[in-house]
Amino acid sequence: MNSKRNYYILTGMGFGFAFLYIPILLLMVFSFNEAKVTTRWSSFSLKWYQALLENDAIINAALISLKIAVISATIATIVGVLAGIALVRFKKFKGKTLFSGLMVAPMVMPEVITGLSLLFLFVAMEELIGWPDGRGMTTITIAHITFCITFVAVIIQSRLQGMDESLEEAAMDLGGRPIRILFDITLPLITPAMISGWLLSFTLSLDDVILASFVSGPSSTTLPLVIFSKIKLGISPDINALATLIIGIVAIGIVIAAWLMNKKEKAYQRDIQMAVAQNE
Repeated sequence: MNSKRNYYILTGMGFGFAFLYIPILLLMVFSFNEAKVTTRWSSFSLKWYQALLENDAIINAALISLKIAVISATIATIVGVLAGIALVRFKKFKGKTLFSGLMVAPMVMPEVITGLSLLFLFVAMEELIGWPDGRGMTTITIAHITFCITFVAVIIQSRLQGMDESLEEAAMDLGGRPIRILFDITLPLITPAMISGWLLSFTLSLDDVILASFVSGPSSTTLPLVIFSKIKLGISPDINALATLIIGIVAIGIVIAAWLMNKKEKAYQRDIQMAVAQNE
């Protein structure tokens, strides 16, 4: 009975993974296709990668998207970590319910509503104080930070709620100041969650279309907007090459992040074992 159930589970998982990853693999394979038609294989070629590198519009859009994604993910991670710590470690403070609701709102609110409200905000601010001067990288970055903070805060909350507070309490008993405990104990312990939050924020910012379509300007077209506009006229093989490069970069980033988190977790477990051994 158990073997039959395991067979059905494995079969379902196989179909699920095939449904998700076979189209991606086909896209990567056809990026090396000689033919201009993306649905018929001709012969192996790298000409579409060369064409991609010669396409200034896509290269500039990719650089803009990467710059926005790095800045947005970094700032969102810093603010999200502080928000997550405040919501978990400070049990009660005035306005906690409102603050918690505001942190979750961007996650559950439709992106169309968020983008439209931010557009109205930027227009009103420009009329009142003259900033921001039109729509561009600054407004896109602010919009992405606003959207990504909530995801980082949720990840940090989950990590802190499942973390043993005995180390922090021991440091306080030994006279450690809160700021020193934060940097020496709390932040190192939640480093894997911080890396996960940064990677998630980077990915969300890099592939965002809806928010960017509301708050972007003519001189700040992001890569997803360029791809979306090209798809309307038909998919060209250089898009397959671009997608393959992005998949490769993301895969390398995931592998490096997993290695760092695994290394950090092993060091954490080793420190705990040493502390237990010393107490015994």
